[in-house]
Amino acid sequence: MAKPTVQSASLDPASPTGQQAEASPAPSNVPSLLQKDPEMQDMRSLAEAGRNAVRSQQPRATTPTQQQPPPQPPPEEEEERTAVQKFFFPDDTDLPDSVQMPVWDHLEELRQRVIVAALACVAGIGICFCFSKQLVLFLELPVADSGVRFLQLSPGEFFFTTLKASGYCGLLLAAPVVIYEITAYVVPGLTRSERTFLAPIVFGSSILFFLGILFSYQVLTPAALNFFVDYADGAVESLWSIDQYFEFVLVLMLSTGLSFQVPVIQVLLGQLGLVTSTQMLAQWRYVLVGATIVAAVLTPSTDPFTQALLAIPLVGLYMGGATAVKVLESNNAVRVRGD
Repeated sequence: MAKPTVQSASLDPASPTGQQAEASPAPSNVPSLLQKDPEMQDMRSLAEAGRNAVRSQQPRATTPTQQQPPPQPPPEEEEERTAVQKFFFPDDTDLPDSVQMPVWDHLEELRQRVIVAALACVAGIGICFCFSKQLVLFLELPVADSGVRFLQLSPGEFFFTTLKASGYCGLLLAAPVVIYEITAYVVPGLTRSERTFLAPIVFGSSILFFLGILFSYQVLTPAALNFFVDYADGAVESLWSIDQYFEFVLVLMLSTGLSFQVPVIQVLLGQLGLVTSTQMLAQWRYVLVGATIVAAVLTPSTDPFTQALLAIPLVGLYMGGATAVKVLESNNAVRVRGD
């Protein structure tokens, strides 16, 4: 079997194939030319140096593991809350009966307690109106021996006067029920420390209010009325309107009872930490001036004797309240040291 013969293509320089064959070995001679020509070597070295300089100036890409988180600021210590903030926003641990209730349940409870208090007031006024004449004679006793005569200057004046006197006395008679309803509504929202002094505050406030009314009836009212009677003796006859007399007496008794609440307010402020006993005692000069102004405003009469009779007890009550706050502060300090 004859072997196939392979004819080699002639490399003709004029043909395209021949031109490619001759041009292909040219790149292999470039490095040799650069090595032989010094100027070409210098240009190549300069180009390499420029590329290296550009690479050195470019920022290096950092991996996510190399990025450090920014430093966290140190946690700030919780600022100590003021006494007012603690009063309005107590901690849950201080509320023994913390029960969540909807707003409508609170309003329903408030409505029921208001109805009970209103019924107690109506009942007290009705009972006092049944004994209105005896009540009027009782209130006339401070000037019964002074020769004062009471007149009814208009139709129905005595009737409306008895209504007014029955209303004031009926509210005083229903005061225990009203105070109880208010306390029962407020107690669930009080802290343990507030409940400890709630009963003494309510009891002391009631006692001081009735003591103020008694002091006004026994001391202030006779002194003020006898002063006016003695001043007019020998010049005019004392014929007083029954309505104006009762307005004078009732306003004086009510204002005196309210002014006797000064120690209660002091104890409340001291227990809340708003004022200390030292600060109270340091303001005694201003207390003297303030008691005189309050007595001048509360007393219906303009004589200085009646004003002094009210101003002196007010100063004494203020000093007694400051002393009570000091005793409570000492007891709290002893309790803290014991704990």
